[in-house]
Amino acid sequence: MATRVGVVTFPGSLDDRDAARALRQAGAEPVPLWHAEADLRGVEAVVLPGGFSYGDYLRCGAIARFAPIMEAIVPAARGGDLPVLGICNGFQILCESHLLPGALTRNATTRFVCTDQKLRVENASTAWTSAYSSDDTLVIPLKSMEGNYVADPTTLDELEAEGRVVVRYVGDAPNGAQRGIAGITNEHGNVVGLMPHPEHAIDALTGPGTDGLGFFTSILAASTSPVAAGSP
Repeated sequence: MATRVGVVTFPGSLDDRDAARALRQAGAEPVPLWHAEADLRGVEAVVLPGGFSYGDYLRCGAIARFAPIMEAIVPAARGGDLPVLGICNGFQILCESHLLPGALTRNATTRFVCTDQKLRVENASTAWTSAYSSDDTLVIPLKSMEGNYVADPTTLDELEAEGRVVVRYVGDAPNGAQRGIAGITNEHGNVVGLMPHPEHAIDALTGPGTDGLGFFTSILAASTSPVAAGSP
């Protein structure tokens, strides 16, 4: 039976269908989850897709963190039981929900960045990166205005010391992200936030290659248990 992975749609989400397509291509069964419902429908993992949840009012992801669906996701993810992948706006939501440390701020250039970006895999042991090897180089699209990862020096040192930097920009970070950080994980390795968009690099015909597919095939190998519908 295919792994059931929830894809949340918030008002303003625009990459939810792309994430669902990537999951199907990886061999998983995407399950649509609506922001206004606190029912996880027995999924084994969740993807928070890119876009502009709630129009990015206040701060990116600041309103989405209070959505009913997040009331179910946060406690399950915090305990290490539910794998969650946040992509771009999803990464911002994970930081606003305090599932990941730090914040995503306006690009240092103050301009929207859209480019096929080289990345280096730093941690290949999370629920979302096991299909890769450490030091693998990937090319994955990056498209964001608030992609500049920032944190206090102590947090940055902890992320480095604990191996929680998942992917790093190769060369200068195009958005000014501190220490070139493009993605991080929590202490359990089940929650991962990425600024680049792996769902746009799953097909050689339509993207810069298939380097992003591993983020979605990785979850098939992760040992997970369904979360009961409506349960925290």
